[in-house]
Amino acid sequence: MSDAFKKATFAGGCFWCMVKPFDEEDGIEEIISGYTGGEKPNPTYQEVCSETTGHREAVQITYDPEKVDYEDLVELFWKQIDPTDPGGQFHDRGHSYTTAIYFHDEDQKKIAERSKRILNESGKFHKPVATEILPAKPFYKAENYHQDYHRKNPSHYAMYRKGSGREDYIKGTWG
Repeated sequence: MSDAFKKATFAGGCFWCMVKPFDEEDGIEEIISGYTGGEKPNPTYQEVCSETTGHREAVQITYDPEKVDYEDLVELFWKQIDPTDPGGQFHDRGHSYTTAIYFHDEDQKKIAERSKRILNESGKFHKPVATEILPAKPFYKAENYHQDYHRKNPSHYAMYRKGSGREDYIKGTWG
């Protein structure tokens, strides 16, 4: 992988639902579903779901900044979540499903903070944006069956996205 590539890390609830939107963007080299933000090294899915590790489900994106701007990735992230929900995302509840932008450098931090401020001031939401902006921590790849779930299980993925409420929320909020 080229040194020119950069990383972006987003926690947006269920990581299955966070892969496909980024997968459709030019300049994305790789998207990994995994866990970050906690203290336990190499947690399993069961451990993260038990809410004992401090981790969130997240995606780590390797991208080419010559082809896609970090600002565009942050904007796409906002349009995949309910940024005002501090307790999880849609029917997935608990800390492991809460939202966060994990920055890898000071530029990403400034971009994420500015974007959050603009979203808060936009009047689009009746509650404040609850998404945290945090320094990147070690990222642990999730089990293989979680990787590229939208491709491996397209009908289940579509049913999950619809049944969780995410699909209708995104359409209703962002069009």
